[in-house]
Amino acid sequence: MSTKIEKIMIATDGSENVKNAVSWGIELAEATGAKVKAVYVLPPVSVSIATRGERWADSLRNHLKDEGKSATEYVVETGKKADVEVEPLIIEGNPADGIVKFATENGIDLIVMGTLGRTGISHLLLGSVAENVVRHSKTQVLVVP
Repeated sequence: MSTKIEKIMIATDGSENVKNAVSWGIELAEATGAKVKAVYVLPPVSVSIATRGERWADSLRNHLKDEGKSATEYVVETGKKADVEVEPLIIEGNPADGIVKFATENGIDLIVMGTLGRTGISHLLLGSVAENVVRHSKTQVLVVP
């Protein structure tokens, strides 16, 4: 097992709670010279949502894509201030599964993410994204409050 950090993935949902994790990830990249990938996972629009109409589902999908662009752009801008290059990416899927899969497929050395995001009460029902990532990832995970 190597402790050298060359590739950092900062998982973001654009919430205020993730900004501290973004700062930590960028500072770690600056200190180690690691490359950074800012990843937003676009969740699938469920069948129950789509039953409201295809136009409504498309509108929601577009809103989520815009949210992802803003979220990853925040990481890019934070990286620029520290002279750290950040590649913004929007992927599709279940957030926890998407984060774990992306990290595995892209040789990520460290996943950095916040403890709280936009989960709200769903944490009580489903468990948090961070918790699921920690449970299922073979990649090291830094969870920042």
